[in-house]
Amino acid sequence: KVTIAANQEDAFKKKIEKFYGLTKDFNKDHQTCPVKDAAPTVDKWSLLVFYNLAYNGRLRFSKLKKYIPLISSRMLSKTLKNLEQADMISRKVYAEVPPKVEYQLTEFGLAYSKKLIDLNLWLLERKGYS
Repeated sequence: KVTIAANQEDAFKKKIEKFYGLTKDFNKDHQTCPVKDAAPTVDKWSLLVFYNLAYNGRLRFSKLKKYIPLISSRMLSKTLKNLEQADMISRKVYAEVPPKVEYQLTEFGLAYSKKLIDLNLWLLERKGYS
């Protein structure tokens, strides 16, 4: 007799098999796995940047800094550069004096942040913060 739990376990195992099937050639060819490129964006500051951009849409550096008060300007700048390199956010520079720069999530970054918020909410609930 097959139970719902057994079906869920089988589905989970199939996802793991799919993951290994998609990534098996990366180590063999000494390529960088795309998952490894995305994983470093799951740090405290990146999460706060993701969620602020997802909630507010397009923001300037100073607004992001205001919404994340404990981050230093240097760390925010570094975080934004890393997220831009990972194709998570886009940076738009306006030809104005003084220069105006705005940041927003890319389509990929928005989809990624939706997955991250689910994971983070699940982790908080598991720790009793519900």
